[in-house]
Amino acid sequence: MAQAITLARPYARAAFELAQAEGALGAWSQALAFAAEVARDARVAALNNDPRVTPEQLVALHLPEGMKADSAFGNFLAQLAEKHRMALLPEIGALYETYKRESESQLLVKVTSAMALDSAQAEQLKASLKRRFKREIELQTQVDPSLLGGVVIDAGSEVIDGSARGRLERLANALTH
Repeated sequence: MAQAITLARPYARAAFELAQAEGALGAWSQALAFAAEVARDARVAALNNDPRVTPEQLVALHLPEGMKADSAFGNFLAQLAEKHRMALLPEIGALYETYKRESESQLLVKVTSAMALDSAQAEQLKASLKRRFKREIELQTQVDPSLLGGVVIDAGSEVIDGSARGRLERLANALTH
């Protein structure tokens, strides 16, 4: 996994720079999301190493409807196909989204809670995180009943564990050491 991220990083940076130069960050984001989803399909992944499939055919499979193969995105995919890197599209897409958020001063925060957050709680949490990180916040929430109570906030470089399970684990560690 780490190797795929390492290989994908220069391609994601190049895609971001191309999209930024075109002023089309959103369009590239959608196109990369589509191409990444296609690349995740096991049937398509099997074609990546098939010598009977040409790079042009691979590009055509990964292009969103209505997009031309000679567009900047099509040329980007052609480079990936020539270098046998189409399988990296999910990682490239994820890294691209990170670069895009950074350029827009946004931060993706994953919040795991014991119970579903209502909209008022989510907005209050977003406001608090915005003050703390001084960026616009995009919340991605999920429910994990095993937390018992509270939330775990994952902001990428920082994780805040305010769950009851986390507190119990810290207490157990303190008592045993």
